[in-house]
Amino acid sequence: MLLADVVATSNAVAATRSRKAKVAAIAELLARAAPEEIETVTAYLGGTLRQRRTGLGWRSLAELPSAAEAPALEVLEVHAAFETIAALAGPGSQAARTAAVAELFGRATVEEQAWLRGVVTGEVRQGALDALVQEAVALASGVPLAAVRRAAMLVGSTVAVTVAAMTGGEAELAGLGLQVGRPVLPMLASSAPDLDAALVKAAGVDGGEVAVDVKLDGIRIQVHRDGDEVLVATRSLEDITARLPEVVAVALSLPATRFVLDGEAIALDDRGRPRPFQETAARTAQRVTQEGGVAVTPYFFDVLHHDGEDLLDAPGAHRLAVLGRLVPEQHRVPRLVTSDPEAARSFLAGALASGHEGVVVKNLAAAYDAGRRGAAWVKVKPVHTLDLVVLAVEWGSGRRQGWLSNIHLGARDPATGGLVMLGKTFKGLTDETLRWQTERFLELETHREGHVVHVQPEQVVEIAFDGVQRSSRYPGGMALRFARVLRYRDDKGPEEVDTVETVRSYSRVPDAGAGPTR
Repeated sequence: MLLADVVATSNAVAATRSRKAKVAAIAELLARAAPEEIETVTAYLGGTLRQRRTGLGWRSLAELPSAAEAPALEVLEVHAAFETIAALAGPGSQAARTAAVAELFGRATVEEQAWLRGVVTGEVRQGALDALVQEAVALASGVPLAAVRRAAMLVGSTVAVTVAAMTGGEAELAGLGLQVGRPVLPMLASSAPDLDAALVKAAGVDGGEVAVDVKLDGIRIQVHRDGDEVLVATRSLEDITARLPEVVAVALSLPATRFVLDGEAIALDDRGRPRPFQETAARTAQRVTQEGGVAVTPYFFDVLHHDGEDLLDAPGAHRLAVLGRLVPEQHRVPRLVTSDPEAARSFLAGALASGHEGVVVKNLAAAYDAGRRGAAWVKVKPVHTLDLVVLAVEWGSGRRQGWLSNIHLGARDPATGGLVMLGKTFKGLTDETLRWQTERFLELETHREGHVVHVQPEQVVEIAFDGVQRSSRYPGGMALRFARVLRYRDDKGPEEVDTVETVRSYSRVPDAGAGPTR
């Protein structure tokens, strides 16, 4: 398959706001791909390379060779070229990388050059997020969408399951189940503006018992044990086993030989109160506590597998019973099971008094919906917060002269797969944060417009705010009131930021259309 076919489809997807049309265009191209091309085509249709790092950025692609007159590049040739570029290291690698870029881009047409630059820098704005690609895979393969989604969640990658769906159908996907030692995408919680709304969302208007968990401000961990082998993974499926020996020790002390646990690792002070999140997050970059990092304690709140029994489809109440038998209380997240709103409110007050963020209300009948964010788990933080992605940053003035200061904030629009700008903020930034974000966003820079530095939409930031109001100033038709930066979230990716619907729920702003996306 020619790269030109991928570029044409990508452009067609970007040109329409219709979800159905996007899915149909992607499905049509997937159906034409040869088996050996499917992984690469799927990644490219999602706007990403298969290589995690290439050593290339906007500056290295600022000047390109003359474009080819006619399309001739094939997708597998492009993939092979990026494999070669990604493997370059050591003395002379910069010159070799420059030569390889010139060779690849010199064989590309003007349209292909623009698309290649975009996919390298994260600037492909086609709106084909994982959810849309999964729908297209289902359409092209004739496999039920639920089977595609489940396999992608259990394997941790849409690209990884596309070949199975396109070549072996539903039967092939059925073999991609939970495997101890292979991380799965974690189940996620939706948000509610207050506890009463969360109780209704999780339990329904008729009420009923729910589990109310303390929401710890730590690092999400998934712990796999198979005999004497232990794997600790982050929410993005990164292996951090060597960095958290205390978590490994707890896993090896439990009375079972095969299990998968979901939980949090958190640093506590000598009073048992949570230390700043940054101290916990720093441990993911350190191998052992003796190298200067604080100790962390694991707390578990769910179990996905226990000694031969897969528990993903079991109701929450059953999973919690298994968890209670497997994990001692000192390593379980504090929990209240109740149908009494007053008891839930008292539990929330106690969690806040202990220095924690809030609570997560959980439906006890719900299965573990790996990788999904729905009404089964609902988080409540008395201070309203959103996880958003930084779209651009403005150079500061006065005391902030020379630093990147005012950040542009974006939320996901599931209807289009794009990002919608909600406003800007420079509140809550310390001098240390200003220095850090200046360095960080210059690394992510794609282009400039006057004093505005546009960046690859990769960096997630947690924003506190007092409310949401109507606004014609920003594309989303609303703006955050008194937005301020709480922290940057390196443990989350841009695909995990909150949606415009979540933002709108804090103000009950009617849906008047999200406006143009970036």
